[in-house]
Amino acid sequence: MRIITISREFGSGGRELGELIAKKLGFAYFDREIITTVAERSQMDEHYVEAVLDRGMFRELHITYGHSIAHTSTITHTARQIIEEQHKIINEIAEAGDCVIVGRNADVFLAEHEPLKLFVYATDEAKLARCRERAPEDEHLSDKALKRSIKRINRARGRTHAFYSDIPWGDKRGYHLCVNTTDVDIEVLANILADYAKHWFEE
Repeated sequence: MRIITISREFGSGGRELGELIAKKLGFAYFDREIITTVAERSQMDEHYVEAVLDRGMFRELHITYGHSIAHTSTITHTARQIIEEQHKIINEIAEAGDCVIVGRNADVFLAEHEPLKLFVYATDEAKLARCRERAPEDEHLSDKALKRSIKRINRARGRTHAFYSDIPWGDKRGYHLCVNTTDVDIEVLANILADYAKHWFEE
């Protein structure tokens, strides 16, 4: 099977890029479908599952030593169950055939399948503009608040990735190709990457 995993900064357009690449290659595409399936199998609320997987699976602990306070993190039992179910589903998807998987730490979970691993990023200004374009009409966040939200989500993704890999999330050593979507037409970029993927899999 041929597998492409796409890790991406929030607001970089990685989801749209992945969907277009899958369409151009005739591959199956997976993103939110994984969250939905995890929720169904775990019999949990989908929004809760998404919060655990996308916004941080760790619980902060404050431990007191004498007069000092230390901060640490621990993974909760429920979060561990959700992550394990996600891992099973991702492996089932990979075994089923050619696919593009966006997010979900698939690059780490599927390492033994040797996927083509992409990382998609953009400047803060570009991510802010993209989020503005896709925001609901009733959303009225200031630029400062939106930037803070983007950083929080990306930080959570990095922390979750670090639980499974020694290579930091977004570090070029962990990917075959890092792509900057700033000021680039996503559809044109998808065509280029689809061609790149064809050659990569042939080699």
